[in-house]
Amino acid sequence: MILSFVEHEDGKPEDSSVEMLTLARDVAGQHDVPLEAVVFSAGEGVAEAVGAFGVETVHVVDHDGIRDYAPEAWAESVNQLVSELEPEAVLAPGSERGHEVLAHVASKRGLPMAANCLDVTAGEAYELTRQRWGGTLLENARLTGETKLLTVAPNEISTEQIADPNGATTREFQPTLADEDLRVGLVEIEESDEEGIPLGEARIVVSGGRGVGSAEEFDKLEELADLLDAAIGSSRAAVNEGWRSHDDQVGQTGAKISPTLYIPCGISGAVQHMVGCKGAENILAINTDPEAAIVDHADYAVIADLHEVVPALNEAIREQKDGA
Repeated sequence: MILSFVEHEDGKPEDSSVEMLTLARDVAGQHDVPLEAVVFSAGEGVAEAVGAFGVETVHVVDHDGIRDYAPEAWAESVNQLVSELEPEAVLAPGSERGHEVLAHVASKRGLPMAANCLDVTAGEAYELTRQRWGGTLLENARLTGETKLLTVAPNEISTEQIADPNGATTREFQPTLADEDLRVGLVEIEESDEEGIPLGEARIVVSGGRGVGSAEEFDKLEELADLLDAAIGSSRAAVNEGWRSHDDQVGQTGAKISPTLYIPCGISGAVQHMVGCKGAENILAINTDPEAAIVDHADYAVIADLHEVVPALNEAIREQKDGA
């Protein structure tokens, strides 16, 4: 049996979990064993939703002490379920929670864990293809262990439902948890008060880096973003300077974006930044340095001072809109 850890919101599986289930079903098929899932809180419709991707049984964790996300409690619940079911492998989505929960499980069981996998050939040892360095490198690896533990890289697997889903049956699972398992838990989610188009949803993103010079100079970039109905982003350097909030950061430790057009202004193009914007269809770089890494990655580049280029762009766009 293959066990999958599924995240859901009110019974609707997260996209990263659906992608994971597609790969998990393939692994189950290679072993010729059923695919099952573990969820926390049932959520109306979750069994039907995951059943469409080949899950036959959903194990719903039920414990009075678990109110919301609690990484150690969730991991110990999965750990106990693994001891009971003895699956060939446990797969989780490559989300923050998926990585954290499965890492705890790996530590508890003394097993290796492979993160951000794209392809699996099952056997006594698993032959894996997985992402490294934020997706800039693909690694071929072998995963061994009594139970294989792996997470699936998000936004990389094409989801595919089964032809004739029967729906999954549900089974309640009650773990035995100690006080220390419940010592860490989610208490409150604080929503960002930033206005505008979210970075992850924007078709156009305008970003600024250290070359912008100050928080006040971002006004020119914000004006350009408004004119283009774009989102505003920044590099880590601008965040470290205190010019922008972390919510605006594009990069390995910030947002991953995939707009139709990305306009980085005064950004050098470090590897960590490029990890965040590698999904962009087109990059228009504005930079004074023709040797900057961002220029090498760009589809189009303006080698000039952003403080001259951006105001000129703003004026040209306003004139075009006024004349339309």
